[in-house]
Amino acid sequence: MSDSTLSGGLGVSTAADWFSLLKPRVMSLVVFTGAIGLIVAPTHINPVLAFTAILCIALAAGASGAINMWYDADIDAVMHRTASRPIPAGRITANDALGYGIVLSAISVLLMAMATNLLAAALLALSIFYYVFIYTMWLKRSTPQNIVIGGAAGAFPPVIGWAAATGHVSLLPVLLFTIVFFWTPPHFWSLSLFASGDYERAGVPMLPVIKGPRHTRLNVMVYSVLLLPIALSPYLFGLCGLFYGATALVLSVVFCYYCWRVLTDQQDPQGHSLTNNAPARAAFKYSILYLFILFGACAVDRFI
Repeated sequence: MSDSTLSGGLGVSTAADWFSLLKPRVMSLVVFTGAIGLIVAPTHINPVLAFTAILCIALAAGASGAINMWYDADIDAVMHRTASRPIPAGRITANDALGYGIVLSAISVLLMAMATNLLAAALLALSIFYYVFIYTMWLKRSTPQNIVIGGAAGAFPPVIGWAAATGHVSLLPVLLFTIVFFWTPPHFWSLSLFASGDYERAGVPMLPVIKGPRHTRLNVMVYSVLLLPIALSPYLFGLCGLFYGATALVLSVVFCYYCWRVLTDQQDPQGHSLTNNAPARAAFKYSILYLFILFGACAVDRFI
């Protein structure tokens, strides 16, 4: 793709285009897990400061998304599911998107430091750095394990929320971090199974492109099994009660069932799905619901 296509901007941008740069669907999950980290913290925080902390997490997540779209504009342009994004479609220039992301990053970190504490601001800055430099610029285009290692970027919010409320980090937010970290591979690899053509076309070394769909299905299953005891760990360590423990067990067993269906999907001799990856699509959708309900149960359990 020519530089003029990525930076010229032939169309007229709208407010919706600038909002889409923030990756709102990803942001919603990040904001939710960050808010849960703040809610379950063993302290009370002024509602205005709590709202400000959550806003900072949202701004940081959106800023990371904007910088990610700036850096990935070349591959977004050749992938069907991303070709209509504002930069490859020419509605926003790459340079404008980069500036937008940098400004939002700075605002989010500075505002977090002023509204809460330096630890929360430092963790917020680290999450931006990890997503932009470790995942986007290094791992995504260099290894099929990009999602495993890069999953840490999306696991920071509950730790940040907790730190914003307390000024320190303890075991529960670390366990919540670990849950998101181990949830990310089966969640994203399910997506990659039915989007592998896009990734192959763009030259992104996702697991199904490099190792094949059969190997990917096995990894989806393995990580879902590993996730089960990790999801139960807040209950097993006595940090959450029976309500959370029962919810985590049921949700995780169902997740394993969805991933088992991914593993046993009807396949041709090369391991490609004969069902249009219907089980993978279902597992991907359930994985989003899984994390929302699981973290919601953690908050409900706190009040119970």
